[in-house]
Amino acid sequence: MIETPSVIELSFNALEHNLNFIQKFVRKGVLVSSVIKGNAYGHGIEIYVPAAERCGITHFSVFSVDEAQRVCNVKKPETEVMIMGWIAEDALEWVIQNDIAFWVFDLDRLSKSLKVAGQLNKKALIHLEVETGMNRTGFSQKELDEVVFLLKEDDTSFVLAGLCTHLAGAESIANHVRIQRQIKRFRQTVKRLEAAGLRPLRLHAASSAATITYPDFQFDMVRVGILQYGYWPSKETFIHYISRRRKKTDPLQRIISWKSHVMAIKTVKQGEFVSYGTTYLATEDKQIAIIPTGYSHGYSRSLSNAGRVLIGGQRVAVIGMINMNMLIADISTLSEKVTLGEEVTLIGQQGEMAISVASFSELSNQLNYELLTRLPAGIKRQLIL
Repeated sequence: MIETPSVIELSFNALEHNLNFIQKFVRKGVLVSSVIKGNAYGHGIEIYVPAAERCGITHFSVFSVDEAQRVCNVKKPETEVMIMGWIAEDALEWVIQNDIAFWVFDLDRLSKSLKVAGQLNKKALIHLEVETGMNRTGFSQKELDEVVFLLKEDDTSFVLAGLCTHLAGAESIANHVRIQRQIKRFRQTVKRLEAAGLRPLRLHAASSAATITYPDFQFDMVRVGILQYGYWPSKETFIHYISRRRKKTDPLQRIISWKSHVMAIKTVKQGEFVSYGTTYLATEDKQIAIIPTGYSHGYSRSLSNAGRVLIGGQRVAVIGMINMNMLIADISTLSEKVTLGEEVTLIGQQGEMAISVASFSELSNQLNYELLTRLPAGIKRQLIL
């Protein structure tokens, strides 16, 4: 089989370490839902789900039906799946028939879900999302009376699997008052529904940031995304965590590495330009390595003349414009001779040196989340045990 231009490796040991950390941090009896939207934050749904299940995860949260279908193709039969976002109307039948839980955040989806469930003679597993201050999706307080009416009118077509909301900016102390207001509204909604005889099986509001920063708001389930992959939602979240502990080191381990190989080596004479245009002029004779990874593979063009890669355990500069399928590294300063086919690390560790997603994303002006989820699904991914 012909090897792909680059490969993404996932460390099972690092994943197991992170999930153990999360499980110990959440309160006893709180279910951890592994959020794997965005192709498991770029890590790959098909490879990530079985690995997480081996670590004890029994619940996954996705954004859309297509992601749920991918999870169902690889998960254990007893593992739960929850859709937090997009469901086309004609996909509701598949969702309900396959016991996929899903968020309901408007009256149209609620009424259609109850109708389809009735036609199938099968209960829809719904999580009511309420608007508490995020101002994105969720039932407003004014709509709750209609929600209660619809549910009470057709109480045989659904299971109230959950009541949920999404906290706006739990990763920043600047949003503290806003978060407190949201939780107050959420608790008020719980009481309002219970007074109407509706008791959700699970209450959930906390993402990765809120799980760490607001442990009192973990309720029955937490929706953990970025933490499980080894990254903190923000520097503030990390500081909040370590400020309460004697050991000030990062307890998380990054599970992803991105690697390629040297495709060609050549010498560039002093005074010559490198790659497209005139953005890089060789001020002295240079030896360069051409690497078969470019912006079509997720290596941002904004890293032109700014990025770094690891070759031979040393950090070297990316020079010239990033091409669609190639980038160029200056290997002139390396003490050891570079050979064709030699491993190149784009993200990860090589010897004593490392290139983190954080440094990578800062150079390209992208968030960790953005950079990871933009890694093309077509890049080969493999689990390293």
